Amino acid sequence: MALDGIFLRYIKHEIETEALGARVSQIYQPNRDELVFAMRTFNGNKKLLLSARANSPRVHFCGNTPENPASPPMFCMLLRKRIGGGKLVAVRQQECDRVLFLDFECVNELGDTVLITVVCEIMGMYSNIIIVDSNGVIIDSLKRVDLTMSSRRLVLPNIKYELPEAQDKLSILKHSAEEIAEKTVDFDGEMMLNKALLRAIQGVSPLVCRELEYRVGEGTTTRMDKQHYDRLVDVLNNLYVNVNKYAGKPCMVIRDDGKPIDFTFTDIEQYGNFAQIKHFDTYSQLLDSFYETRDSRERMRVKSQDLTKMLVNLSERISRKLAKQKIELKECANREQLRINGDLLQANLYRIERGASFAEVENFYDENMSLIRIKLNPAISPAANAQKYYKDYQKAKNAEHILTEQIEKGRSELEYIDSVLDTVSRAESERELAQIREELTEQGYLRKQKGKQRPQAALPPLEFTSSDGFKILVGRNNTQNDKLTLKIANKNDMWLHTKDIHGSHTVVFAEGREISDTAILEAAQLAAYYSKARESSQVPVDYTLVRYVSKPSGARPGMVIYVNNKTVYVTPKANISE
Repeated sequence: MALDGIFLRYIKHEIETEALGARVSQIYQPNRDELVFAMRTFNGNKKLLLSARANSPRVHFCGNTPENPASPPMFCMLLRKRIGGGKLVAVRQQECDRVLFLDFECVNELGDTVLITVVCEIMGMYSNIIIVDSNGVIIDSLKRVDLTMSSRRLVLPNIKYELPEAQDKLSILKHSAEEIAEKTVDFDGEMMLNKALLRAIQGVSPLVCRELEYRVGEGTTTRMDKQHYDRLVDVLNNLYVNVNKYAGKPCMVIRDDGKPIDFTFTDIEQYGNFAQIKHFDTYSQLLDSFYETRDSRERMRVKSQDLTKMLVNLSERISRKLAKQKIELKECANREQLRINGDLLQANLYRIERGASFAEVENFYDENMSLIRIKLNPAISPAANAQKYYKDYQKAKNAEHILTEQIEKGRSELEYIDSVLDTVSRAESERELAQIREELTEQGYLRKQKGKQRPQAALPPLEFTSSDGFKILVGRNNTQNDKLTLKIANKNDMWLHTKDIHGSHTVVFAEGREISDTAILEAAQLAAYYSKARESSQVPVDYTLVRYVSKPSGARPGMVIYVNNKTVYVTPKANISE
C-alpha cells in the first residue's frame, strides 16, 4: 500500500492537465503533516492536497478537505506570504523518482517576479514538503532535519537543497525492457521474481511487482527458462508503453467486507475472486476515496492526543485510588473484633497487671467461653488499652462509612471519564472536540482559557431516518446526550442505549405515530455503532420510552437511569439506509 514513483507520474500528468497556469487563492495547513492549496483553474476551483504523513504521503486533488485549525501554523503563514497568488508554471519529476516539484511564479515584497518551488518528497516515514527558491536554497520545510537526525542529508533553511540519495534501480522510461530483465535475473541466488523486480525497477510498488510476476507466471523465480524470460520482456514492454503514454487505470483492491487493501495505476488480476477491483475516473478520486476514512481518524487521533492522554491518566489515577480504598474497606471488616477486645479488657481490668504485653481472658461472646489472647501496649494502663480498642473500633466504623461513599463516588467518576474517553475516540471534527473540552471545563477537569474565546456554534445531534420514515437522533457527547433525552425528546419517543457499554443516547421520534419494530431495530444498530462496541457483533441495546428515563440528582452529564426496558441484540451499522 504505497504511492510509488510511477503512480506519482500519473498524478503529475493529472496536475499538469488540470492546474497548469492556475493561481493559488489560499493555503491551509489542517495539521502538522498536511497542506492544502486552493487553486483557481480554467475549469473552476480545485484543492490540491500535499501530505507528508508517514503512513499516507501523497499529492492529489481532494474533494473532501480536512478541517482547518482556528489559527494557521507559522509554516502556513510563510507559504501564504511567499506563494499566495502565485501561478503554477511547471510540474516536474525526475524519471520515476518519488519526488515531485511544483514550480510557482510569484511576486516578492519588492514587486519582482520570482520562482519558488514546492518539493514534495513521497518517501514513507521520511516524507517531507520543502520550499526552495530560484537558486535552489531551502526557504523552509514542513519537517526540518538537523545533524541530530541525519548526518548525510540536512534539510534546514538557508542551505542548498539536495535530492535524496538515488537508489541503484533502472527506470522503465530510460532503460529497455531487455536491460531491466537482464538486471532482474542477474541477482545473486534464486529469489521470487516479484522481489527481484522490486530491487531492479525504479518507482514500482510490491503490488505492481506481484502483478508483473503473475502475468509472467505465478511462482516464477529469477532462475527462469527462456519462455518465461521472453514473457517477462513482453510484460515489461507493455509496462513501458502504458507508463510512457499515461495509459493507466486508477484501480483499488477491496476486500469482501468492503475495506480497501491497496491501489495502483494498472488493472490487477492476481487476486482472482478473493478481492474486488474498483476503478475510478481519476487518480485523485482514487486516493481521496482510499485515504478518506483512515486519514480522518488519524487526523482526529492527533488532534485529540492531549485530551486522550489527560483522560487516560485521570482514569488510571482514579482506578489506583479505588483499589487502595477497597483494601482499606476490607480491613474495616474486622472492626467488631476491636469492640469485643475493648469489652473483654474492660471486664477484666482487675486481673490485668500494668506493663503486661498481652492479656489472656475468657471470651464471654463465645458459647464455649474459650480463652482469647489480646495484645496490649505495656506503656499505658489496662484501662487505656481498652479505651484505645474502642477508639480504633469507632475509627474503623467511621472509615467504612466514608470509604463506602468515596468508592461509590469514585466509581461514578470513573464511569464518566471512561464515557468521555469513548466520546473522544469517536469524535469526527474539531468542533466536536471543542464541545468535549467545554464539557470537561464545566466539570472542573480543565482550566478555563484566559481571554475572550470566540464561541463555536454547537453541533446538532446526528440525524438519520429509518427505512419506514421515523426520525432518529444520536447524541455526539454527554452534554448533548442530556439535552437530547431530557429536553428535545418527548415522553412517548423511544430511547435506546447499549447495555452496560459506553455509548451515545439514541432517540426515535414517534411524532404521533406508533414506533415500528423496524425503526427500533435500525436505531439499535446506530446506537451500537456510536458506542464503544462498534467493532463487535451481537451488541445488546436496551430500549424504553423516554418517560421511563430519568436523571438522578447531582449525576454527571450523560448519566441516567431507566426502567421498563427491553433488550435487542444487533450488529452495529453506520448507515441504516444501506
